[in-house]
Amino acid sequence: MKRIARLSALALLLLAASIAWAEGTTAPSPNGMTIPEGFENWPVISVSHRVDNHTLRVILGNDIAVGAARGGKTDPWPDGAVLAKVVWKERPEEAWPDAIVPDKLVHVEFMHKDAAKYAENGTGWGWARWLGPELKPYGADVSVENECIDCHVPVEERDWVYTIPARFP
Repeated sequence: MKRIARLSALALLLLAASIAWAEGTTAPSPNGMTIPEGFENWPVISVSHRVDNHTLRVILGNDIAVGAARGGKTDPWPDGAVLAKVVWKERPEEAWPDAIVPDKLVHVEFMHKDAAKYAENGTGWGWARWLGPELKPYGADVSVENECIDCHVPVEERDWVYTIPARFP
């Protein structure tokens, strides 16, 4: 009986994994957040270069976030705004060594503003990260968002957001 139960559990696990693979989805973060479908096609809000860890970042936003960024309405960011940060290691461009370009994908992070839903964590934001090209959810449990919050304390007065929207002509 135990063998049948184990085989059934294994079959269900394989089925779930194959469905996720077939649909091109990834596992949710420990707090239940999922990667928004089509985020890679969202408009750019800003870019950043971290010289301390040699990474390049592009910050994308959903329609609500982009509207707030372009309209200067980020203090606070509106509910429904979602910021995506895609992070790569940097490398010099072979044909132009003075230029820095993206190399290996490090991780993808998301901040989702919902003041009511995320009121309990004291920020009004949901936080999540997925690692590497396989987009493995980061963290063992929901407490992992405390790492994000602790890192963002210096910008608490800017609604917990480091990103300064780039000004477009």
